[in-house]
Amino acid sequence: MGPLKGVRIIEVGGIGPGPFCAMMLSDMGADVIRVNRRGDPGRSEPKYEILHRGRPSIGVDLKKPKGIELILRLIEKADALQEGFRPGVMEKLGVGPEVCLKRNPKLVYGRMTGWGQEGPLSQASGHDINYIALTGALYSIGRGDQNPVPPLNLVGDFGGGGMLLAFGMACALFESQRSGKGQVIDAAMVDGAASLMAMFYGLRAAGLWTDERASNFLDSGAHYYDTYETADGKWISVGSIEPQFYQLLLRHSGIDDPEFQNQNAREKWPEFKKRMTEIFKTRTREEWCGIMQRTDVCFGPVLTMGEALEHPHNVARQTFIEIEKVPQPAPAPRFSRTPPEVRGPARMGPEHTESALRDWGITKKEIEKLIADEVI
Repeated sequence: MGPLKGVRIIEVGGIGPGPFCAMMLSDMGADVIRVNRRGDPGRSEPKYEILHRGRPSIGVDLKKPKGIELILRLIEKADALQEGFRPGVMEKLGVGPEVCLKRNPKLVYGRMTGWGQEGPLSQASGHDINYIALTGALYSIGRGDQNPVPPLNLVGDFGGGGMLLAFGMACALFESQRSGKGQVIDAAMVDGAASLMAMFYGLRAAGLWTDERASNFLDSGAHYYDTYETADGKWISVGSIEPQFYQLLLRHSGIDDPEFQNQNAREKWPEFKKRMTEIFKTRTREEWCGIMQRTDVCFGPVLTMGEALEHPHNVARQTFIEIEKVPQPAPAPRFSRTPPEVRGPARMGPEHTESALRDWGITKKEIEKLIADEVI
């Protein structure tokens, strides 16, 4: 059941990138227990909390010494812990890295923040849009005559945050098996977003990328790498970067103007794009799919989320699954010998607290006492 089967992880409850990291680790087979604030009802029905799937949650009052002692007991049995508070919060609670590593020297302690554990902004509030703004990523996304466009919260929270922390924790878990020692991971979304921009900083240094938005070959500046509206008001995408694919784009779109052979004549891009805009509006999206899909044009219809669930390629690969009739992305990546598996929806609420703690070695009598003392 996944390559991380047998790994035990404590997730100290948070939002966005923290749960996404824990979801990835749980999908890969890790036994994750999520620690919420006592009495936290959650934001919606558990089946809709996709980021919390596959693992139980327990409610603990971390302001009570007995609550902290319970967490420390779980840490003794854990391989890793992940948290997403501002720097210093876990230390004030009494479960900072120094305390936890004394209880369990092999513990991998993953820390998720926006700005990092240190630096002038480390104590400032922020969200995805702010972190990616500081790295050049946000400025680079959008049309040249419009504001920079937030790419949802994919770059900071998820790609540069949760996925970065999951990668860091997997690396540290691997190393701890060799050394027998744990360590602390400082996963900052500003660092992760900067890492995602590595190729573009290389292109910029080589003089192949400009700071002017929508003037480059991957940022909607080029006519051969963009989205176009079709006759039915829907959209298609083309990404014909390589010369051989570009020639196919010209052929299948019916363009025989010799000027279009100057693929990377930047001064011509606006003119070329205007012509392609006109051409793609002459047919529906379905008609263009019939002409270009399954060719090497590098083409794809721009689908809504609802349409994506039903696309034949996604259906064939089971890219999306259903849990309690809620469509959601399947675990990724895929493994040939230890396939990942989602162990049901989020398990939230008091009814799951006792079973989750029992699985981690806390006795029934101890659990009853913690409930009576209003610790859990």
